[in-house]
Amino acid sequence: MDHTKIKQEKTLVLIKPDGVKRGLVGEVIKRIERRGLKVVALKMVLVGRAHLENHFPKSEEWVERLGNKTLKTFTEYGIDPVKAQGTGDPKELGKMVKESLFEYLQSGPVVALVVEGIHAIDMVRKLAGNTLPVFAEMGTVRGDYSVDSPSVANVERRAIHNIMHASETPEEAANEIGLWFKKDEIHDYKRAEEDIMF
Repeated sequence: MDHTKIKQEKTLVLIKPDGVKRGLVGEVIKRIERRGLKVVALKMVLVGRAHLENHFPKSEEWVERLGNKTLKTFTEYGIDPVKAQGTGDPKELGKMVKESLFEYLQSGPVVALVVEGIHAIDMVRKLAGNTLPVFAEMGTVRGDYSVDSPSVANVERRAIHNIMHASETPEEAANEIGLWFKKDEIHDYKRAEEDIMF
């Protein structure tokens, strides 16, 4: 692989409404920049449903996977899914989880960023911490600033408040960046310490 591509890897970061409302935008950006990564695009938006329909996978398998994760959480914490949600069907539970994600991301402004740098995808995910804040290590954004739990969120029929989103794979990053930003909104510049760091 061309080492230039590794140095210029890009990923999408979304600071979700709970992160914005709690004043954590600067903290997230500070952690990204201190790591030697650079922000090459940035904006605040109110997200519409149609945009979210394109952001999340459309497959039935993905929806069912969400439902199975919910069932697993209920089982681990001894919660009856029928009592808590009215159903134990993974597809139905998945649809409920998807709807709660939409409500969550539409509950306030979202700050979207494109971050570039060496292994940007893996580095940002490491900075973010485990998707489930209750399991995120101290020193990560989620570990330091969120204590939300899937068991509590599922019983309350809401999404997990986990502050930020970060693309998982190069393919996902490319798709998400194209969805959230136009090419002329992404900038190219050199950080002062790039020659020293790498």
